Amino acid sequence: MLYYTLKLFVSALIIVLVSEIAKRHSGFAALVASLPLTSLLAMIWMHVDGMESLQIAGLSNQVFWLVLPSLLFFLLFPVLIKQGLGFWPSLGVSVTATIAGYFVLLPLLRRLGVQL
Repeated sequence: MLYYTLKLFVSALIIVLVSEIAKRHSGFAALVASLPLTSLLAMIWMHVDGMESLQIAGLSNQVFWLVLPSLLFFLLFPVLIKQGLGFWPSLGVSVTATIAGYFVLLPLLRRLGVQL
C-alpha cells in the first residue's frame, strides 16, 4: 500500500508543479508539460515492478502512435480561443476532434499492421 501511495504522490506532484510553474513562466511550464512525463513515470514504475524491457519498449512504441491524434488538440485549441470561441467550447471542440482523430487513426494503424 505504501508503494502505491508513493507512486500516486510522485505522479500528482509533477502535475501540481507544472500548473504552479505555469502561473509564473508559461514557456517553461509548456516545456515541462511537453515532456512525456506520464509515459516516463509509467515506464519507470513498470521497470521497478519487474516487467520485461520488451514490454516497456512495446508501451513506448504504442504511445508514439497514440500521441499523434492528441496533437490535434494542441493545434486546434489555441486557434479556437483566438477566434473568440471561449474556453469551454474550445476545449469541447478540441477534445471532440482529438477523439475523432483516434477513431480515424486506429483502423488505419490496423490496416498498416501496427499492433496496439
